[in-house]
Amino acid sequence: MSLPRSNFRFSHRLRVRWVEVDMQKIVFNAHYLMYFDTAMGDYWRALALPYEAAMEQLGGDMYVKKASVEYHASARYDDQLEVCLRCARIGTSSLVFEGAIFCADALLVTCELIYVFANPATQMSQPVPDVLRGILEGYEAGAPLIDLQAGDWQALGAASSALRTAVFVQEQGIDPQLVWDAADAGAVHVLACNLLGQPIAGGRLLQQAPGVGRIGRMAVNRVLRGGRLGTTVLQALVEAAREQGDQLVVLHAQHSAVGFYSRHGFVPRGEVFMEAGIAHQEMVLAL
Repeated sequence: MSLPRSNFRFSHRLRVRWVEVDMQKIVFNAHYLMYFDTAMGDYWRALALPYEAAMEQLGGDMYVKKASVEYHASARYDDQLEVCLRCARIGTSSLVFEGAIFCADALLVTCELIYVFANPATQMSQPVPDVLRGILEGYEAGAPLIDLQAGDWQALGAASSALRTAVFVQEQGIDPQLVWDAADAGAVHVLACNLLGQPIAGGRLLQQAPGVGRIGRMAVNRVLRGGRLGTTVLQALVEAAREQGDQLVVLHAQHSAVGFYSRHGFVPRGEVFMEAGIAHQEMVLAL
């Protein structure tokens, strides 16, 4: 099997380390399967599916039935590799993924991975759910994978609350009394859901003063961070501020997220301070 890079929508990049090479300074053969397995995790994130929660909702799990690898050339220490994957076929209960590893323009390894969708308790195969089939086929065809909504608390409050509970209360240990307030009722809320209807990212916009909007409650599902979900929600909130006539947008960024907001044009103002037991930095964006 020889697959050109153009056959793939998804790719995952990594760099070869010393621990992965032998005395000849080439990668141990078994590590290539680890590379494909790591890329598969990112493939599910590209689908906007937190794997564990998605499989629980779908009532099944994915089990490897067969893995075949063909070697064309070797990767060496410090090579930058591109691991590409695609869902090539979906049967009644099986899913076939094809993969390829490139170093620059050189094809190093190809693989075929056959998974079976099965009951996690019995590990007996069962039909691939139609919704999962649609998500996979849609992704490979370039279809949108998230439903982005803007609305009021009445429309989006239940799903937004579930996201806040997971991120702020359960993950970060913030007092629930600090996560919800009366301002929710008058805010513009933005919520991103995946195609299973699971809330995966969100935030809100308040009118702090005439011409000044305040963005807050920004949250992204823990296992889906590092993609574009936060950017998508932030851009939607900034656009909402622009539409309501704001000239300035302010927010309180958790200190670990300052770099993220800086990349989107926000600049720090004032000193770092503590809020809800977490270091924060006020940041502003002129519209």
